[in-house]
Amino acid sequence: MIPTFDTRLAILAALPISFVGITALGRFVKNRQNKPSIPPGPMPLPLIGNILSIDAKAPWLTYAQWHAVYGNLFFMRILDQDVVVINSEHVAKALMDKRSRIYSDRPYLATREPFGWAVVFAFTPYGDEWRLSRRVFHQTFRPESAVKFRPMQMKRAHELIVNLIEDPQGYHTHLATFSSSVAMEVVYDYQTKARDDPLVRTAENAVALGFSMITPEKSILLKAFPFLLKLPDWCWGSSIKRDAQSSRNGMSEMTEVPFQYAQQHMAENLSNGQLSMVTENLQRMEKQDEGSKPKFEAALKRAATTAIVGSYETTTSTLMVFVLAMVSYPDVQQRAQAEIDSVVGSDRLPTFEDRGSLPYVESVLREVFRWYPIVPLGVPHATSSDDIYEGYFIPRGTTVVCNTWGIARDEKRYPKPSRFMPERFMDVNGALTDDDPAEYIFGLGRRGCPGRFTADSSAWSAIVTMLATVDFSLAKDDQGKAIDFTPQFTTGLTHSPTAFPCSITPRVHLHSGIF
Repeated sequence: MIPTFDTRLAILAALPISFVGITALGRFVKNRQNKPSIPPGPMPLPLIGNILSIDAKAPWLTYAQWHAVYGNLFFMRILDQDVVVINSEHVAKALMDKRSRIYSDRPYLATREPFGWAVVFAFTPYGDEWRLSRRVFHQTFRPESAVKFRPMQMKRAHELIVNLIEDPQGYHTHLATFSSSVAMEVVYDYQTKARDDPLVRTAENAVALGFSMITPEKSILLKAFPFLLKLPDWCWGSSIKRDAQSSRNGMSEMTEVPFQYAQQHMAENLSNGQLSMVTENLQRMEKQDEGSKPKFEAALKRAATTAIVGSYETTTSTLMVFVLAMVSYPDVQQRAQAEIDSVVGSDRLPTFEDRGSLPYVESVLREVFRWYPIVPLGVPHATSSDDIYEGYFIPRGTTVVCNTWGIARDEKRYPKPSRFMPERFMDVNGALTDDDPAEYIFGLGRRGCPGRFTADSSAWSAIVTMLATVDFSLAKDDQGKAIDFTPQFTTGLTHSPTAFPCSITPRVHLHSGIF
């Protein structure tokens, strides 16, 4: 079998880092002689650690297997990097929530700067730069502020339905347009086109390449081989340099073009009483002294770009998981539609005021979050100081990975975890249980997703509106036979279904003119 690109790099890594590895191993042994033992884990190979044992495309599956052997917290090495993997929500909260002072940093990602992702503050190390960006973001997306976006989210959901009915084959693009349109309006007061919007295309192109490289496994390889970014184009291995340049260009365009739009339309928006994140903060910036303006503007750009990246990728992918579930489990779709019909009727569309009366729809959303977690390993944390947890020593600088996939697919907690079963979140009386996957799939501690509540509302508004208005089913060939397919998924930091054949048709019982 021919080794993969990542495997060849890992093998070659042993040569230039051998001396460093042996020296580090000596320090490793000496430093631990008088300290508690590290958590259990797979035996690392000299120099390269456990990297050859990890599924490069789906490392969360490897970590889930090791969970069964080593427990809820295990230790491994990737080349010269210490890594701790958490496979339990209880342990994740104990460390990332209750000890957030230690577990709120980010590991060094060698791919972050070359690929232009320094502008996404989710990957910024813990410190003043991150705090300022987070504060700007939080002012717009905190829970009490997120409520005011609901009418706009419903409006965009209705536009999504029109697009799905008129062009069902382009459903992935329509879901992406919906996801981006919410963020673009909130952040820049930019009104996206119903189809083929240039800024939506820009975001799609920039995000696709970056998310495939912003992972600890690939970052550590580039850290071992920084010369790859300097290879001539004709040389083997130079593709990463070209990808990095393409990603930087895409991220720069996604950051600067809509920001300039907001600046140019600032006076117009203010006269109309429309305050987007950028407009509102540009106003604040005008009142600051000249010395602090560049730092604040940089933080504002990071906050704005992070909102677009987060909304596009996570919401679009969540809705793709929903469509896959409805095609695969028609009985779930029928039950959810029956609940909506009984509460809403056929003369109007659901609103946020109906949410509390639709527990099964709510359980569908929870199961969508659980069934295929969009960020299966979360965004990695790093320890800012040494720590001891349940007698195990976790050294400073350790990369800490929360295996969200492993938590969501835990058979003890979720029997038959590969099945889509919304009723697992309802008790015998039909009421929702206290188990909500949103408590862990959006991250934990100080680095949890600050846009969680807006993302949740966007997903719910789209899902409930789609359930009320259209039917999803298997696509059929020219002979009328259902087309079977095996779902395919993107790889990298995110795990999202790619487009698959399906049929989308209007529900016949709806009154004409309902939109």
